[in-house]
Amino acid sequence: MNWNDDQPIYRQLREKIVALILSGVFKEGDALPSVRQVASDYQINHITVSKAYQELVDMGLVEARRGMGMYVVQGAQQKLHNIEKEKFISTEVPALLLRMRQLGVSKKELIAALQAAQGE
Repeated sequence: MNWNDDQPIYRQLREKIVALILSGVFKEGDALPSVRQVASDYQINHITVSKAYQELVDMGLVEARRGMGMYVVQGAQQKLHNIEKEKFISTEVPALLLRMRQLGVSKKELIAALQAAQGE
């Protein structure tokens, strides 16, 4: 994994795990790799991994099972889907509309482009 300087590594790791849960790589009830394993695999500090995992716990996506590790909770994928959908609607759609206005792209042109991209 390539880390960028735009945000802390623990947040990048958290986002990577969020993406893996959303895509179904980590399913509900699955164990996440151990903190030590992730730290070793990505050659990062174990405290960094722990911080990313703690944020996932705080978000209600994973739970710590004493002596067993971290597990994806039931409903995590749906919760993430709802969070990402809301984020898309509240931030990306307004940015898209602003860009459309700047470029003079009509709604009709956008719909045609979306349909073409989907192969319709």
